[in-house]
Order: sequence, then C-alpha cells, then structure tokens
Amino acid sequence: MNMKYCHLPIVIIILFFFMLGSPENSSAWNDETHLAIAKAAGYYKWFNAAGADMIKIKAGKIEGSNHYVNNSRHAVITPPIIEAQMKRYNQQDRDGHLYGAIVHAVRDYVEMRKKEKYGEYHLAFCAHYIGDLSMPMHNVFYSAFNKKFHRKMEKWVNEEGLDSLVGNITIYPVKIDSEKDLIKEIARIANISIALGYRLESENRLITRPEAYQQLSHSASLFKAVLDYVNMISD
Repeated sequence: MNMKYCHLPIVIIILFFFMLGSPENSSAWNDETHLAIAKAAGYYKWFNAAGADMIKIKAGKIEGSNHYVNNSRHAVITPPIIEAQMKRYNQQDRDGHLYGAIVHAVRDYVEMRKKEKYGEYHLAFCAHYIGDLSMPMHNVFYSAFNKKFHRKMEKWVNEEGLDSLVGNITIYPVKIDSEKDLIKEIARIANISIALGYRLESENRLITRPEAYQQLSHSASLFKAVLDYVNMISD
C-alpha cells in the first residue's frame, strides 16, 4: 500500500479539528443575545445585530478576526493598543482585533452618512462587535477551558430568550463626544471582560446569570452611547 495516500485521511482529520479549534469558528453569545443588546440600546434596526456572525459563513477568518482578541491573563488594554488594532480591520489575524473593529465600524458608518449613502450595515456590525466585547471568552486566550465552556456559555445565556434578556439589561450613562472617548470606553469594558474571563477559568465554571446580565448591560450601555454619538455628529 502506498503510505503517502494512507496518511492523507489523517492529515485531513487533523486540519478539520484545527479549524474547529480556532477562535474564528466560535460565535460570541448567540443570535438572541446580540439582538437583545441592540434592542435594549434603542437601535431601530436591532434585528440586523446578528448579521456579523452570519457573514462568517462566507468571509471566514477575515471576518472572524474582527470578533475576538487573544489577551493574556495580565493584559491591560489601553488606547494605543486599540488604535493599533484598527489597522488590521477586515484582515485575517490570529490574535484578533475586536476592539479596533468597533472603532472602525463607527468610522465607516459616519463616512457613509457624510456621503449620504446607506450606512446601517456598518452600524449593525458595530452593534455586534460591541456585543462581543462583553463576552468573556472572546477576550481571553482560546485555551482548553475556553474550548470546553465557550458554546455552553453562549447556549446557556441565549436560552433566556429575547424578551427576558432585554428585560434584564440595565442601561447606565455612558457619554461619548469623540472617537477618543469611544476608545476609552472600549478599553474599560475590555478590561472588565478579560478579568471575568480569567476568573471563570480559575474557578472552572460557567458565567452566572447575574454576571451575564451585567456584561450585556455594559455592551448595551456602550452601544446606546454610540447611537447618540453618531446621531450627534451626523446631524
């Protein structure tokens, strides 16, 4: 028997599991959770907020890299880190650049509005990315713990259903008057999410419902501030 062909199926199997194990192939929260964040924030096209996960079927790793960041346990996110990530928007990147993607999506929306073109899809991407920002497992390394609990966590939170999730989200005041303010707020929530992600790993457990609601509230509050900001500068 030709050993070259004998080993081919094994190679294919290894590549298959490698693809499944990469962070680009994991969603952050599920559809209803993303929709709940956008709806609670008062976005009139909240139903588009799941679209960024749908496009990964076609765009694959190019879009997937916009959805996560592989942060170490002791990482501290600062504005310069986020600004550097913006250069990699819509590019394949194993480390991920979620934070820069949020800022770039807002920029794209504003530019489209200035040209009097339809920019809502950019804002829908922004809504989704801001939802990913509060998902702890998309702010930490894709470790064995992350692989084990990632989808369980999404499914468990999503099972609450859209109306229940919206009802448990609390909007608190966030003020954005400039892109600089937006970057600072992204860094604030990113650091909260990193700390929670590694705490869950240390304690080897799923996120609790109160913890999940608090994270969703961070995202919804930030997205509401983004909506107010883009409306202010586009008028």
